[in-house]
Amino acid sequence: MSKPFSLDLSGRTALVIGGSGGIGNAIAQAFRAHRATVHVWGTKERAADYAGIAGSDLDGLHYQQMDVSDFGAVEAYQPPFDRLDILVQSQGSVLYRRQEFAIPSFRQVVDVNLISIMACANKFEALLVETSGTMIVVSSSAAYHATRGNPAYNASKAGAVGLVRTLAQAWADKGVRVNGIAPGFVPTRLTAVTVEDTKRSEAAVSRIPMGRFGTPEEMAGVAMFLASPLASYVTGQTVLADGGMLL
Repeated sequence: MSKPFSLDLSGRTALVIGGSGGIGNAIAQAFRAHRATVHVWGTKERAADYAGIAGSDLDGLHYQQMDVSDFGAVEAYQPPFDRLDILVQSQGSVLYRRQEFAIPSFRQVVDVNLISIMACANKFEALLVETSGTMIVVSSSAAYHATRGNPAYNASKAGAVGLVRTLAQAWADKGVRVNGIAPGFVPTRLTAVTVEDTKRSEAAVSRIPMGRFGTPEEMAGVAMFLASPLASYVTGQTVLADGGMLL
C-alpha cells in the first residue's frame, strides 16, 4: 500500500526569488507554514525596509537583497544554505505609459522577467539535482493574450512559459521537475494600476467568470501543489490560475 501524500515540508529548504511581496511573499509564507526553511530575495537593502508595506510579511523568512538583472551578482552569490529543494522564481517588472516600446525599457523588463530566470536556473541547477528538487516559475496569464501597451511584459511572460517546458525536458532525467503558475488578475503592486482604478477594475472583473480577482494566497496554493508529492509526475506545465478569464 502506498504512503499517503503529505504537504509537510519539514527538512526542506526553499528559495523564493521575489519573495518580499505579493504572490512570491504569499508562497514563501505558505512554505514556512508547512515547516520549510525559507529564504527570500528582494530588492531592498534590509528586511526591515519592507515594514508597513502591504503584502510584505517577512516574519520567519531569511532575507537577502539581490538585483536579479545583475547576472554577475547572481553568478557570484554564495548561498547561506547547503541544500535546496524548492526554487520559486517570482521576480517581475512592468513599465506603463508605453515605456516598453523603447528598447532600453524593453530590455530592462525582459532582463528581469525572462533572462534572470535562466540565470537563476543555471545558478541553482546543481543544488536542485542533489535533492531531486523542483523549480516553479511565476509567469502570467498575459503569456496567452495580447497586452495593450506592454510588449516587453507580454513577450517575457510568454518566454517564461516556453522556458518552463524546455528546462523541464532538459532536467527530467536529472530528477528535477520544472513547472509554472500563470496568475490572472491578482492584486499586487504590479497590478495596482488596474485593480486600484475603479473603471479598469470593474472592466477586468467583468471578464472573469468567477466574478472576482484572485488572491496571492490562492496562487500560493497552486505552488504548494506543484512543490508537493501530489505533483510528482507533473513537469513542464504552467498552471493557468485566472478564475476562468481565458475560457
